[in-house]
Amino acid sequence: MDLSQFENKQEIWNWLQAIADSVYNCIIAIGTDAQIILINEASEDLLDTNKEEVLGTHIKDVIPETGLTEVLDKKISETGQRLQLSQQNKEIYSNRTPITFKGKVVGAIAVFQDINDIQAVRDELRDTRHELNVLDTMLNEAYEAIVIVDEDGYITKFNRAYEEFLGIKEENVLGEHVTDIIENTRMHKVIKTGEKEIGHLQKIEGNEMVCSRIPIEEGNEIIGAIGKVLFKDLKELRALAQRLEGLENQLNHYKNEIKRLEEAKYSFDNILTQNKKMKYLKKLAKEAAESKSTVLIQGESGTGKELFAHAIHKASYRKYGAFIRVNCAAIPENLLESELFGYEEGSFTGAVEGGKPGKFELAQEGTIFLDEIGTMPKNMQVKLLRVLQEREVQRIGSNQVIDLDVRVIAATNENLEKQVREGEFRKDLYYRLNVINLAIPPLRERRGDIPMLARSIIADLAHELNLEPKKLDPQTIELLKNYDWPGNVRELHNFMERCLNLADGKVILPRHLPAVVTQETLETSDDGSELGIEEHDLNEIVVQSEMKAIKNALNKTEGNKTEAAKLLGIHRTSLYQKISRYGIDDSIFS
Repeated sequence: MDLSQFENKQEIWNWLQAIADSVYNCIIAIGTDAQIILINEASEDLLDTNKEEVLGTHIKDVIPETGLTEVLDKKISETGQRLQLSQQNKEIYSNRTPITFKGKVVGAIAVFQDINDIQAVRDELRDTRHELNVLDTMLNEAYEAIVIVDEDGYITKFNRAYEEFLGIKEENVLGEHVTDIIENTRMHKVIKTGEKEIGHLQKIEGNEMVCSRIPIEEGNEIIGAIGKVLFKDLKELRALAQRLEGLENQLNHYKNEIKRLEEAKYSFDNILTQNKKMKYLKKLAKEAAESKSTVLIQGESGTGKELFAHAIHKASYRKYGAFIRVNCAAIPENLLESELFGYEEGSFTGAVEGGKPGKFELAQEGTIFLDEIGTMPKNMQVKLLRVLQEREVQRIGSNQVIDLDVRVIAATNENLEKQVREGEFRKDLYYRLNVINLAIPPLRERRGDIPMLARSIIADLAHELNLEPKKLDPQTIELLKNYDWPGNVRELHNFMERCLNLADGKVILPRHLPAVVTQETLETSDDGSELGIEEHDLNEIVVQSEMKAIKNALNKTEGNKTEAAKLLGIHRTSLYQKISRYGIDDSIFS
């Protein structure tokens, strides 16, 4: 600056004062007499004073702890000095230096700053250094090869994956132009256009790779770009695509399986009958499907109660909702409440993380089928009654009430009326369930349906088991119609599957039937010819007699093998062996 523009020394001094005031750090200067000759605005703020009060004042009257006088005496600079200001209750960091003019020390100057400000800067620098270290680690540990360039295209970062890919060390490429290092690069063009390039192909050393290039912006200005090699070879991309396709197929399989499990399998078309009572029940069930009322289906085991439940759901407006099946007899009593109503996380030992919705929640806007309802414990009957009455449910461990829109269908092979009389089943719950009642007759009461059912079962099984369909011999049909069917349609299904596997020709003959079906004929036949038994086949007669005795014992004891063995006068182990040897389906007696 040309000092001739100043009219006098005062203007020059004012100019120097303006310079000092514009500095962020605190500045104080003293003359040879230790009196203050200069103090800037930053010092005024820190010392809580003003120029008019302190100019010409001895430095120790303003800062008693000052070391400027020692610097003036010793004529030696002191840097990086910490000083406690007792009057201001502050600690400062100070650099103190003698002022030399024409070879002589004419004063001393101190440049200082509040230690808290310096510590804040240090903390910020430390945090910045930490973030840079984290970023550097992330870039170097990344699977993708990454390069970063500045606004002119010169490399500022080259991660470890890129080093390994190109066989070049980062220190050898920093500061080099990206076009000199990476073949067919477009990084410099992305900086000019400012447009992202995602998933572009780039050939490097003969390999086609998938790359992305993204400009780095600061405000409205592009200050560089980052490039990533996503796949070093298209084979990697194809392999990943195949894995993803496999996972997607697996996910779709599970989705379809869940959907299949939660939807009704059967419709009213699957209920085959010529029986008047069954036709009436089908008509009643179709009408029930159009309402919201609870349905109670009663009947012996194996009569097709679940078939009716499926059909009602499928014919209702809820057919697009879930069809949730619950076998009340198959769930342990201590788990029944959590299975039906769900639970929150931590509500009891063993509760899964995040909790679990109950069957009623899963059946929202659909149907829940409560099979074997007669086995439900009394304490659970109370809770179920409340859910049915209030149309709401609470998970175990939760205060939140969930409104329900669920159709309830219940089924049982128990005599609920008798259970109510004996106090084993709540009367109020029975009336709540028994709004629409379907009493399914046993198979022995609709023997006219047996031929139709048997043929339908054989056709379905032949398709399912990939076997040749077989016809029923007329005599076989008569035997089937004369049998009592304690296991109902389920037992018929079991027998037809057995015959389909045993029959060596195209016709199922009486000899292919289980011996239990032919017992009555055996007892009234002198020669056994109707059953395919030779006149003197004593062993077969003994077998048939044993089978009949075992089944009668199981019938009397309701499937209790220990009691059946006592009735037969044999050891329980022997009974098990005979049941296995003769292929007796003992499940129909339980």
